[in-house]
Amino acid sequence: MEGEKGVITNAFGGFGLVRRLAEMGLTPGVEIRLLRKCPFRGPLQIEVRGSVLALGYGVASKVFVKPLKAEPNG
Repeated sequence: MEGEKGVITNAFGGFGLVRRLAEMGLTPGVEIRLLRKCPFRGPLQIEVRGSVLALGYGVASKVFVKPLKAEPNG
């Protein structure tokens, strides 16, 4: 859901894909935030390390994220 945060746990794929994700800052243990999710298997827009990235559905499906619990507003 848009606005949710999570921590990357792992990325699966070939060496080239994993290296490309690492070059973009998508490594295990990094916190990300989902900004926008397009319908019908469209791209995702995320924020990671202060940068905004767009990932295609195929690439994003190879990145596993552990959701973070929402902080209570109060």
